[in-house]
Amino acid sequence: MLAPDNTPHADLQTVEIQAKKPGYTQQFLLIPNHRKIVGGFLSHFIFGKPAPATYIPINGYAIQGDSILVQKYVDEDTSIVQHYAIVAITGIEKGDINKFIIRKKYWLGTDVLGRDILSRLIIGTRVSLAVGFIAVIISLSLGLLLGAMAGYFKGRTDEIILWLINVTWSIPTLLLVFAITMAMGKGFWQIFIAVGLTLWVSVARLVRGQVMAIKELEYVQAAKALGFSHTRIIIRHILPNIIGPLMVIAAGNFATAIIIEAGLSFLGIGVQPPQPSWGLMINENYNFIITHNPFLALIPGFAIMILVLAFNLLGNGLRDAVEEG
Repeated sequence: MLAPDNTPHADLQTVEIQAKKPGYTQQFLLIPNHRKIVGGFLSHFIFGKPAPATYIPINGYAIQGDSILVQKYVDEDTSIVQHYAIVAITGIEKGDINKFIIRKKYWLGTDVLGRDILSRLIIGTRVSLAVGFIAVIISLSLGLLLGAMAGYFKGRTDEIILWLINVTWSIPTLLLVFAITMAMGKGFWQIFIAVGLTLWVSVARLVRGQVMAIKELEYVQAAKALGFSHTRIIIRHILPNIIGPLMVIAAGNFATAIIIEAGLSFLGIGVQPPQPSWGLMINENYNFIITHNPFLALIPGFAIMILVLAFNLLGNGLRDAVEEG
């Protein structure tokens, strides 16, 4: 709804206007496809809808009888003359051809395939937010389960879980994500699971320490004396008292997941084209950094920086609030 290009994955390619700078404006002649667009509002809202017309970049046009003569844009120094029957475009023998001449402004320019960078940046936000959200859910679920068991039961259970934590922690995060991604395959959902399975360690260590401290308090000992089950004591009496630190580490993991996903997409083993991802956008356009248009790679880079900074600031704010509480 927000993206100027609302086609699936914002993948409307116009190779004649590739790698244009922010603010670029181009005139187009629309050639209707005359195809029935399937899908309802919800489908179009989530996945976009196919372009209803073919976009022909032009430098100018003139009406000659029942035809329109256009100067098709090829590059900055070249254009070719093409003729189109007005009735083939408008569907009416003497239809208003001016309705099929539009001018588009690319606020952030176009990429190497002539796609609108602003649209791909907006839709690429989905991937970054989704990978952060799902990775945090996976890491919290695993970290809470294993950390609570290790801290509460101690003994052999604690030794086994602590050994697993240390082994996982000793493997470089990016290398571990590589291994999981290669085992599960490249794709949209695989990257979420791979990132989530690498972030649970910090959660588990935090939960283990918090549970070990809280389980010695008097109210937990009273709950044990009343005969409450271990599950009830952990869920009802211990975990609610470590929500503050968990919120802080969840915000930090959110930012970390965004960075990891961007790195994987940049290396080509994350989200696959044509689906937009900020890391993939940098990969597709980083060659332009040393040429005439560095904004193609810098814009998604700034987007990653701002989003990660936002979640880091959120984590700092939550930490301060927890400490004051």
